Amino acid sequence: MKVVILCGGKGSRLASPTEHKPKPLAMVNGKPIIWHIMKIYMKYGLNDFILPLGFGGEKIKEYFWNYEWKNKNFIKDYSNNTIKFLDKPENWKITFVDTGVDTMTGGRVKKVQKYIDGDAFMMTYGDGLSDINIKNLIDYHYHKGKIATVTGVERKSQYGILTVENGIAKSFDEKSKLDGIINGGFFVLSTKVFDYIEDDAGCIFEQKPLKALAKQGELSVYLHRGYWASIDTYKDLISANKTWKI
Repeated sequence: MKVVILCGGKGSRLASPTEHKPKPLAMVNGKPIIWHIMKIYMKYGLNDFILPLGFGGEKIKEYFWNYEWKNKNFIKDYSNNTIKFLDKPENWKITFVDTGVDTMTGGRVKKVQKYIDGDAFMMTYGDGLSDINIKNLIDYHYHKGKIATVTGVERKSQYGILTVENGIAKSFDEKSKLDGIINGGFFVLSTKVFDYIEDDAGCIFEQKPLKALAKQGELSVYLHRGYWASIDTYKDLISANKTWKI
């Protein structure tokens, strides 16, 4: 099963440390976010990736083009001009697709349709980390038999919650009130999902396509209660560096 990782984000809210980098190349514990995401899937035997590129796409290509000599130990034999890598090579296949700097999420997914084979594929965002069990997610998708499965995560308020009546506090819960279940990425999608996505650079996957799937009862939700982080701001990046374990 192929894995699509959306890599078009500009990372403008990550401030100066990634000012000139696409968001997937922001560093978490010495490795780019995209590397960590790929490792999540590779743990479950999924190593065929499609990267829809946007802002800074050439930098993502450059990272993987130079990956071996920058990240592996090797012997350079100048007598015969050969290189022997001493570490085990990464077992991955990556398809890089330029999908436009200003293309929205739905448009990016639509542009890689021709690279998808089989009856289903996986898709996630290039800024999300999780200890999700990918095998259980896939099994859940096929058990439900819907066109799309999204991973839902419980979003809790970062602030203490006050219950107030007539200007008097009746209760105070420190960061414990559940705000609801939000889109945590890590989708499993039937190829039928392409029928819901317009061939339009302005198509936002999370709007018309997902809303239509939900309305028709074709969107199942796999609830994940473990680690999950969306790295959208510099504060999120600092937090991920402290909490994410390789």
